Amino acid sequence: MALRCVQPRRGGGMYPTVAEAVALPVIRRGRPRVVAGSDGMQRPVRWVHAAEVADIAHLLRGGELVLTTGIALPEEETALTAYVDDLAAVGAAGLVVELVRRWSDHVPDALVAAAERHRLPLITLARETQFVSVTEAVVALIVDAQLAELRAAEQVHETFTALTVAGAEPAEVLREVARISGLPVVLETLGHDVLAYDAAGQDPIELLTDWGQRSRSVAVSQRTAYDEEAGWLITAVGAQGADWGRLVLLSPAPPPHRHVVVAERAASALAVHRLVARDRESLERQTHRMLLAQLLGQALPPADLTTRAAALGVALERRKLVGVAIRPGSITPRAPALATQEVLRDLAEATALAARRVSVPALVGVVDDTSVRALLSLPAQAEVDAILRRLAREVHRSAASAVVVAVGTTVSQVSDVRRSLGEAAHVAGAALRSPGAKVYHRLDDVRLRGLLHLLREDERVRAFAHRELGPLLARDDSQGSRLMELLRCFCEQGGNKSAAAGAAHLSRTAYYQQLSRIAQVLGVSLEDPESMLSLYVALLVHELDDA
Repeated sequence: MALRCVQPRRGGGMYPTVAEAVALPVIRRGRPRVVAGSDGMQRPVRWVHAAEVADIAHLLRGGELVLTTGIALPEEETALTAYVDDLAAVGAAGLVVELVRRWSDHVPDALVAAAERHRLPLITLARETQFVSVTEAVVALIVDAQLAELRAAEQVHETFTALTVAGAEPAEVLREVARISGLPVVLETLGHDVLAYDAAGQDPIELLTDWGQRSRSVAVSQRTAYDEEAGWLITAVGAQGADWGRLVLLSPAPPPHRHVVVAERAASALAVHRLVARDRESLERQTHRMLLAQLLGQALPPADLTTRAAALGVALERRKLVGVAIRPGSITPRAPALATQEVLRDLAEATALAARRVSVPALVGVVDDTSVRALLSLPAQAEVDAILRRLAREVHRSAASAVVVAVGTTVSQVSDVRRSLGEAAHVAGAALRSPGAKVYHRLDDVRLRGLLHLLREDERVRAFAHRELGPLLARDDSQGSRLMELLRCFCEQGGNKSAAAGAAHLSRTAYYQQLSRIAQVLGVSLEDPESMLSLYVALLVHELDDA
């Protein structure tokens, strides 16, 4: 594979091309004609050198436009061929021959053939031309190009410094890279999973299809390098010795110096962002969260979602897909938002770690204020329950506190993922206060709680619960009593007063007195099975509102 370290001084843009030099008025007056090597007219011109000796090559450093009248060049065809071979070997930009003193209307065929073979531009001038004027004009062009490039580089530095200071997210940084360069750009992990990208107006599916396989075939040893075969400008992201990703600009042509500057400054901004955001959501979790949110909202066509997920190493086609929700038991509606997000971020990282330990490809992220969501991608022949048990055990082991793991229906189509993730969230909410110690919960496990959780937003259900429990709630609020708690003990013990008294840590006499007070406040008989059932359903609805 054609790989080379990027050398900014040789890049296009920092120097004018041979074509630009030939277009100068001082050369146009000599009636220039390209007789060979037209494919090389875009070569950068680093300097101009007028020379009337045949062995000039060893005095050159590369990138020179050589001017000659030909008076000192040899007669022999082999010697003329060797002259051009030597110029090409040192990287000369082109050869300009004035047809006045040595040759009148054309240069020897050997000179033309050798130049064409090396794609070295060979330009003849039909009129006498002052080489000193050519040198002055081309050098002025070089200086102007360098100044323009330096101004552009300064603007790039200012732009990415502002992004760094503002704490710009990776998507913002990549958007600026694509805007400045006009090229698609991808930020990937060292494992070749796509963290962020900007297609620069091109088809994102084409950009990301088989990304991991394509990226693994392009290896670089320098921190910044251009692979000519792949057409990729690659720069490492991270502190040297602790790199964590690669930034890839898809550049079909060798990149100009300003694109190298853009890539390296963007990589620096991304590295600083990661350092600053270490105590916040990781970049990988951000990427997964965004894709999960799009799967839930069906904001993109299935083909786009499938391609993006595959670029993250999670295939969605011809797989069993299972939505999972993990809820920490410590989160309540009254918990501070900052603390809630911190708990969920830690739980997301623990869940991602658990998925890696059991070798399950998964998208894992925090998409709301209550739970961590995960989408598992399992082989078509996988034993789903066995994998879920292993994963759930790892989640319980990795989590910092008690959690509820819930799963949705197994589906096979991307369009059904939203339903599976939604079911998992409903089950997690219903199972949060559910008795039992299951390693994970399904819809079948939460029964009445699950049904009520699905209906919890229905105003009729809320109104029913308020009618049943309103007087009791008001009594507890006004007098600081615990009648709601005592009623819950009674219902959870199936109306067994003795067991309920034990659960409430009260003597039977004291507990029976409290039951009488509850019946009086509510105006119902607790001995009536239908009354107890209604009160229990209302209690479950009330608990769901608190969950």
